[in-house]
Amino acid sequence: MSLKKYREKKAKQISAESEWMALRENEEEANRYAAKCLTVCAGVGATAWLFNLLGIFIIPPMIMNIGMPFTILFFLIPSLLYKLTKGTPVWVKYANVICCIISIFILSSAMPKHGVLAWAVPIALSCHYYSKNLTKLTLVASWILFSASIYISMYIGEGDLNFLVTEPDITKRVITGQMLFEASLFFVFPRALILLGISSICMTVAGRTRRLLEKQIKDSEERQRISTELDVATRIQGDMLPCIFPAFPERPEFDIYASMNPAKEVGGDFYDFFMVDETHLAIVIADVSGKGVPAALFMVIGKTLIKDHTKPGADLGAVFSEVNDLLCESNSEGLFITAFEGILDLVTGEFCFVNAGHEMPFVAKAGCPYEPYKLKPGFVLAGMEHMKYQSGCIQLSPGDKIFQYTDGVTEATNAANELYGMERLADVLSKNTAKKPAELLPAVKADIDAFVGDAPQFDDITMLCVSYLKTMRSAD
Repeated sequence: MSLKKYREKKAKQISAESEWMALRENEEEANRYAAKCLTVCAGVGATAWLFNLLGIFIIPPMIMNIGMPFTILFFLIPSLLYKLTKGTPVWVKYANVICCIISIFILSSAMPKHGVLAWAVPIALSCHYYSKNLTKLTLVASWILFSASIYISMYIGEGDLNFLVTEPDITKRVITGQMLFEASLFFVFPRALILLGISSICMTVAGRTRRLLEKQIKDSEERQRISTELDVATRIQGDMLPCIFPAFPERPEFDIYASMNPAKEVGGDFYDFFMVDETHLAIVIADVSGKGVPAALFMVIGKTLIKDHTKPGADLGAVFSEVNDLLCESNSEGLFITAFEGILDLVTGEFCFVNAGHEMPFVAKAGCPYEPYKLKPGFVLAGMEHMKYQSGCIQLSPGDKIFQYTDGVTEATNAANELYGMERLADVLSKNTAKKPAELLPAVKADIDAFVGDAPQFDDITMLCVSYLKTMRSAD
């Protein structure tokens, strides 16, 4: 057997097991409801018996006193069975239906003109189990005992004045062949047809409900499969981003920290940092349009291309121009990326950067609060072919810090539909200027969470902070 056929066979087995377990769970639940329904029927029978004893009903006392106790008893047996078994054995559903049929049979034999409608109870009860076969068996048994109850009632029951005049005194009754023929022709056969019509409706309901349950089971399996795959994708995406901190414990020239909180299982934001060579640190932060799996896949492509094209001595504008053209070639979904990349020269402190439609960074000079660094954003990546990107540079000194983020930070929304905004971000950054990158980002995230409250997160929240501590020459 090939691996493919084995997997298909295994998948079918798992699906069949899931369906069987779901149906068994439904049977247990149906047993509980069946016990409750029949307990109610027992209560109705007890009430009718009491009314007869009080003279409100006019059914012959002897017939009522003999038939009703047994009817109530069989109605109550399913409740006792459920308490003893919790409804788990397979045979309980058959016991419930059988007890119901016997109760109705006794009732119909003793009081045929009052028990005709009661024959719908066993059929309706069988619908709880979503089994057409069980409903068919219930119909056959009900049909046979229903017919028998009419004949029996002619001899010992109350007697149905709708189809024959009977002597109230059982010992004086005389039943002729003509009376039996008329009972069969005018009452047994027509009422049996009515019962068949009711059962056909119930079987249709049972079959339709079962198909819905099976579809629900398959949908649940598909959702579980997708959920499992998304969990794997989440772990893979998390492993693709640098997540071990401190990231470069052997490098005293800088300190760096980053975090990403996706809005869904997988996100379109990404960050990256890596050593271009021994003296240059590259940082990248980007945001892919859209959400979920498509954005995450495009994110992987964008992250890989940016890192592969960032070479020692390469102009960052040229890097983004090349990456943009490559992304445009394989962008059938029309996605785009806003991105910011910077390279810090650890010897001179020069920080060169390129911005493709991304947010402006915050820069904190040594001993000063964070301030937004206004720069020309440029066009997004994968938006249009043959775009030219311009790089820029600023001079950093030991103690300076750079904070960069995605729009999920400033566009975080609370229950009143208010945006977190640049002002709140600038304020929280100023209050926490002295903190190290690993302390700053959690402080900002906590402030965002306090602002958002219980409102759902609609966008990925990604942040990165790098602190330039000292030059390599001073380290020497």
